Parts: sequence; structure tokens; C-alpha cells
Amino acid sequence: MDSYIQEMFAERIGGNQFGQGTVLYKFEKIKRAKREAMAEHPGVDLIDMGVGEPDWMADYRIVRKLTDEAKKWENRDYADNGIAAFKTAAAAYMEAVYGVAELDPETEIVHSIGSKPALAMLPQAFINPGDVTLMTVPGYPVTGTMTKWLGGEVFPLPLREENAFLPDLSKIPADIRRRAKLLYINYPNNPTGAVATADFFAKVVAFARANQIVVIQDCAYGALTFDGHAPLSFLSVPGAKDVGVEIHSLSKAFNMTGWRLGFLAGNDKVIKAFGAVKDNNDSGQFKAIQLAGAYALAHPEMTEQTAKKYSRRHDLLVSALTGLGFRVQKPKASFYLYVQAPSGVKGGAVFESAEDFSQWLIREKLISTVPWDDVGRYVRFSVTFIAETNEDEIRIMEEIRARLGDVVFEWK
Repeated sequence: MDSYIQEMFAERIGGNQFGQGTVLYKFEKIKRAKREAMAEHPGVDLIDMGVGEPDWMADYRIVRKLTDEAKKWENRDYADNGIAAFKTAAAAYMEAVYGVAELDPETEIVHSIGSKPALAMLPQAFINPGDVTLMTVPGYPVTGTMTKWLGGEVFPLPLREENAFLPDLSKIPADIRRRAKLLYINYPNNPTGAVATADFFAKVVAFARANQIVVIQDCAYGALTFDGHAPLSFLSVPGAKDVGVEIHSLSKAFNMTGWRLGFLAGNDKVIKAFGAVKDNNDSGQFKAIQLAGAYALAHPEMTEQTAKKYSRRHDLLVSALTGLGFRVQKPKASFYLYVQAPSGVKGGAVFESAEDFSQWLIREKLISTVPWDDVGRYVRFSVTFIAETNEDEIRIMEEIRARLGDVVFEWK
């Protein structure tokens, strides 16, 4: 077989070493450990609390709308940068749920095939070699990938517990601020579950204006709030629309993960630039999906029901983990619980990292989580585990207590 192709891969994906490495990345390690643990313990159910996607299907009414619209001849063709019905629905949704009024559906909203492509495409509109993207860590890795591929630099903003998992913008060096073009933030946050405040968003607006930086706020979990915490949009803060955009996703809010539908709202220049980049990357999401999405956006009570489920499960999980010695607090939004990893088990295993602990949980206790060692040692539990009834949820929590009840964790 000819080997010349191996020499042709771009440096951005590894050059001639692409596919040759033996290093296993975090999620691949988790997958392998799960397979091996299930093979070694065939009679024990794996409790998967690492999955970062909803366990419910989309509401039957959304599915029915998709079915109806998919049958129509006029919905068969390319959607390009989106249909008016979806953009109008998005504008109405922003006002109804977040109080953000007077968004122009034509110039200040554009759809995307999920939020992930939007996060990845935006640097194509702004980043030249040598430019900087500021991004919070831990976070979604794709946020910084395209900047690096374009010859830019990613400057991490650590999220620390003592700062309520909000970045300290005052710690960014002057040289970085001068070269920075983009600031990515994500609230409610993945993986920490932290929420932003209007005061923090106001500081972001002031920082962006003072340093001439474009803000990209990833609001994928925005409406999944509980315990009296109302959904908060970056765009609700005065001046936000002058400096950036917010990305919304129907994946988490409406259990439409595989449908791949989201939208950007905010600054008209950024929206126009994203549209130009998007024109060269895709031809738009299927119109029937957009129309089903428009139906969903008109029914935010669907999200409220989902949020109630996550809140209930958080209560159960926090209670279980607290009883086992973990120091953990219930978040105010999202389906993630960010938990400090122990340093070991009394008289037993030692964990040098959160990944060590996560692997131990899978292999020894058949409980799957996602480790984060970026800033401290934490594991992310997700309350999107499979449970058909409230009784099932309680049973799973009791099983977690049973599996971990025979060990005493230690913390440094």
C-alpha cells in the first residue's frame, strides 16, 4: 500500500505522526475502562454518570412537528443561513425567557447546526496568525482548537472554586490583552455547573470594550436553572450587544441533542461575519428540523420540566455524596455536579490525579464520571443517568451508597 498519504497530513492534526501516537486521551480511556469493567463484572450494572447529554427524548409534540414538516415539498431544499420562522421564534424566545427584547431576527440572529460548529467556526472570522483567544478552563476543548489551527494562540483563564468558578480578568497580562481578539465564556458552566451574575457580565462588557475584544458566551445550559435562580442572558446586560454574541442550543434545553440545532444572537457585525463563514462550511440545517425547533422555542415550559428533573436528581446525588464524605454543593443550573476528587482510600488506593480516581471508580465500583485535572483535581458527575421513574433515581443513589460505603476517602 502506498505510504505517501501519511506524509501529507497537515501539521495542525499532527503531520506525518497523525494516527501514530499511543497516548490515550481522557474520553478514550473512559470508554476502554468501561468496556473492561463490564467484561470483568458481567452481573453488575454500570452506573454511567459521565454522559454529557440528556437522557430524555424530545417532547412528542416536537417530534410530531418534525414528521409533519418533513413531508412537505417546500422543506426539501437547502436552508443556507436559516429560515425566517426559526429566527423569529428565536427572537421571541430570547424575550420570553431572558427578557432580551428588540433583537432583529434578520440581522442579529442566525441559526447553526448545533452550538459546537458555531464555537469552532467563529475564529475563522477573526483569528489571524499571532492573535489570541481567551478561554476559560476547564472547558470544552473545541473552543480553542480552531484558533490554534489558524495559527493563533489560546490563553487559558482558570476557573477556581474560591472565585465561584468565574475567571479573574484582571490577571490577564497586558501583552495578551493587546493581542486578544476573542473571549469565550460559558455560563451556566460545563463542567463546574457555576452560574454567572449580572455584575460579572457587566465586568465582561467593560473589559471587552476597554480591550477591543469580541465576547462569545456559550449559553447551552442557560435555561436549565432551579432553586429560584432565573435564566440569565449575557445580552440582558447593557452594552453586551455592542461587544459580542451569545450561542444557544436546543440540545440541552429541549432534549434535542442529535437534532443539531442552535442559534447565535447579538452583535450584527459578528452575526454577519459568522454567516459568511458558515456559507463556506455548510448549507444549513434541514428546514423541517428548524420548524420543529421553532415550535420548541415557543414552548419553554418543556425546559422547565426538564430542569425540575435535574434539580431533583441533584438533591439526591448531593445527599448521597455528602454522606460518603465528599464536600459538595448543589449547583444552581445545568446537569453537572463538579466534585473535588479525594487523594486516596484509607488503607488502600492512592490517587495522584482526578483521572486516577475516575478510573478507580469505573474499574472497582462500576461508576463512570469524567475527570478534570486542569485546575485542581475534580470529577464531573452528570445527572443525566438513565432512570425511568423517581423510584429508579432513588434506587441508583442507594446503589452508589452501597458500592462506596465500604471505603473511607482521604483528602489532602
